[in-house]
Amino acid sequence: MIQRIQSIWLLLAAACAFAGFKFPYYSGTRLNDPALYELNATSTLFLMVATIAVGGLALINIFLFKKRTLQLRLCVLGILLEAGLIFLYYRETTTFTQGTYSLTAILHSIIVLAFVLAARGINKDSKLLKESDRLR
Repeated sequence: MIQRIQSIWLLLAAACAFAGFKFPYYSGTRLNDPALYELNATSTLFLMVATIAVGGLALINIFLFKKRTLQLRLCVLGILLEAGLIFLYYRETTTFTQGTYSLTAILHSIIVLAFVLAARGINKDSKLLKESDRLR
């Protein structure tokens, strides 16, 4: 299971998702609080649950290597969940009066890319098995 390239992509997606707990997505000041505030996955409950869901989905998806269709569907679900998570982060950044996106905000783009590349690898495996099953 680990020798397949999509397992590496899914592991990368999970690592980037869980890195969101440590590194900020956005740094700035809020209207009522002049102190510098960092927005990361532990800032709100919705962000925390969505981040755990994306990271957990990527980890669980690694071990579903015998069920390629389910694995492919879960990759698509992971992409949709990550898009929702990015929307939640964007919605939270509108509560700031001023600030900047952190460099580690790129992690969320890497997660989407890793899910896409994993889905591509799963699709290649499916095609390879279909070709090897046909009779000559």
